[in-house]
Amino acid sequence: MTEKSALETAAAIRAGETTALLECEAAIARIEARDGPINAVVVRDFDRARQHAAEMDRRLAAGDTAPLLGVPMTIKESYDIAGLPTTWGFEAHRNHIAQKDAVAVTRLKAAGAVFLGKTNVPVGLADLQSVNPIYGRTNNPHDLARVSGGSSGGSAAALASGMVPLEYGSDIGGSIRVPVHFCGVWGHKPTFGVLPTEGHFFPGTDGARVVLSVIGPMARDAADLALAFDLVADIPQPRATIEGPRGLRILLLTEHPLAKTDPAIIAAIEHAATKLEAAGARISRSTDLLPDLARQQGDYMRMLAIAMARGAAPEGGTAATLPQWFSMLDDQARNTRAWTRLFEEFDVVFASALGSVAFAHDDTDLRQRQLAIDGEQTLFALQFAWPGLATYPGLPATSVPIGRTAEGLPIGMQVIAGLNRDHNAIAAARLAHELVWSK
Repeated sequence: MTEKSALETAAAIRAGETTALLECEAAIARIEARDGPINAVVVRDFDRARQHAAEMDRRLAAGDTAPLLGVPMTIKESYDIAGLPTTWGFEAHRNHIAQKDAVAVTRLKAAGAVFLGKTNVPVGLADLQSVNPIYGRTNNPHDLARVSGGSSGGSAAALASGMVPLEYGSDIGGSIRVPVHFCGVWGHKPTFGVLPTEGHFFPGTDGARVVLSVIGPMARDAADLALAFDLVADIPQPRATIEGPRGLRILLLTEHPLAKTDPAIIAAIEHAATKLEAAGARISRSTDLLPDLARQQGDYMRMLAIAMARGAAPEGGTAATLPQWFSMLDDQARNTRAWTRLFEEFDVVFASALGSVAFAHDDTDLRQRQLAIDGEQTLFALQFAWPGLATYPGLPATSVPIGRTAEGLPIGMQVIAGLNRDHNAIAAARLAHELVWSK
């Protein structure tokens, strides 16, 4: 990718090598030239973006030093931007227009970002591919016959195709980590509660944040990812304590009792671990400190189903009672404490983001969908075990590109760290990436 990163773009604008308006026009031209077969940027706001870019140039001339001054970006369709539709892919909400910006959008604008539009999602943000009746289907830039992931699939595709250098997504079931794994870019699922979800609402609502759900940055490199995380965080998070590979304590988690994993993904994670071990890291492949992962997955899926349905009874079933819900919260707290004890012995965990690379478009109902992994048909829903590793206990996890299949499809890995150690996850992911791709 020859396009500049967000930080490189901001630096070039500050140095007078380009302007915010020129960078805005260049990004618009890339979208118009590249997005046709990909269909990532489904809500376009180019005229207002040009006006905003011109304002950024005036801010620069007045001495403004905002870190993203003039950087063009897009954002997931599920975020509110005043004057633009927020539909979450629902036909019934096609005409819903947001009245104010999401808090994340407000903070990114204050940092100088110029929003060009919004990127595609699945209906209700409820799939690991991005297709809906309003905007259609987003295709993977590496292979148009395959998915870009979901629910932040348009975001990942816009980054991977070089249309923009920065994005923001959301994640409750891998919706940041899986698309970036499929598309070969970076994403970070923050510690639960660290970034504000205000303005990332179901269309027409304005209630409490959803249990398990977080928002987070997506980018093409670690530096942009870390900055975008910091700019939106409610409270400054601890700096990384990881400065290099020597002595880094890594737990490798390439097998799950419920979810099968493609051997190519396992090989890529092992390769990253081998590189780090050669540079002085300490690699472990087992520990008694891990919670019961099969039980964790069952507890996670029950909580996820309730969260996604807002407590409504499942078809043919009954809604959870309040005592049952409090019992679920207790189970989650115990699981989080188990992971906290684990991170007293390890700095990070390396794990699959998902057990497969980008799969072919498949509109089969999620509950019946099958996924071929290593020649075996497996139940697709079991794959939520991999993103659930970090989601259920509320841990931060960075998804980083670490390789490619023989067919050239990207392979990512999630780097999980302890609570509020988001910058450790990003730092360890950066080390892995640098060593894997070094010559």
